[in-house]
Amino acid sequence: MNYSIGQNIKSDRKQLGLTQEELASQLFVTAQAVSKWKSDAGMPDTAQIVPLAKTLNISTDALFNEFF
Repeated sequence: MNYSIGQNIKSDRKQLGLTQEELASQLFVTAQAVSKWKSDAGMPDTAQIVPLAKTLNISTDALFNEFF
């Protein structure tokens, strides 16, 4: 099954028990930005990829798993 980056963000965030607001706060972005990412309406800025992966305790490869 192919997962989008948004599905990976949503799944990994939920596994950590983080709300969208908590993830957004840790990354210094808005909850609306996280909502767009998880619904695939937008992509994280390239500067956010490494901090996002670290916050989710996954590698950047896992973040993009089966996305490309």
